[in-house]
Parts: sequence; C-alpha cells; structure tokens
Amino acid sequence: MIEITDVAATELKALLEAEDKQDHALRIFVAGMGCSGIQYGMALDNEISDEDVTIESKEIKIVMGTDINEQLDKATIDYIDTDGGKGFIIDNPMAAGGCSSCGGSCH
Repeated sequence: MIEITDVAATELKALLEAEDKQDHALRIFVAGMGCSGIQYGMALDNEISDEDVTIESKEIKIVMGTDINEQLDKATIDYIDTDGGKGFIIDNPMAAGGCSSCGGSCH
C-alpha cells in the first residue's frame, strides 16, 4: 500500500486548506515514460469513479486507477525542499529501469 510521509501529509493538508479543497483527494496518474520508467503525476481531484482505487494514509485520501495500484504497492509520497526546488515526489522501490533502460545518456 502506498504511504505518505509525515512531512508530505503536513504539506498536503496545508495545500488542501489553502485552496479550500478539503473534500478533494490526491490523485496519482501515469504522466508518461522516461529513462527511469513510468513517470507519475499528482493532482487534487474530487471526481472519483467506481473504477478508482481509494486508500487513506495519514488522513489523506489517495485515488488512483486500478491499472497502477499494484505498481505503487510499496511506494512512498514525500515532500522535498532543496536548493533545486521543492515539491511532492513518489519514491517507488518497485520501479524497474535506470538510465540504461532507454539506451540513451542521462548524464
């Protein structure tokens, strides 16, 4: 099951309150493919369908399609704040690949 770190939960709750979207969930979706494999996106969403998988972690509702639920089984949503920028990330130990998976150079 996907988990949210304490830092990410705090930031998400603040974001939901600041945007007056406490009734929304965090939707995770496939945003494309890259050298490291599947790239995921995240958005606030209040339209949940019967085909969606809904879970809760640290009082945050997380929604995703059934097609990616298993791919994110052991993933963690975190929040980073570095010199390079800040934002939410998904750390997925189940992700396969690496720079060599596309045959290109990621340097």
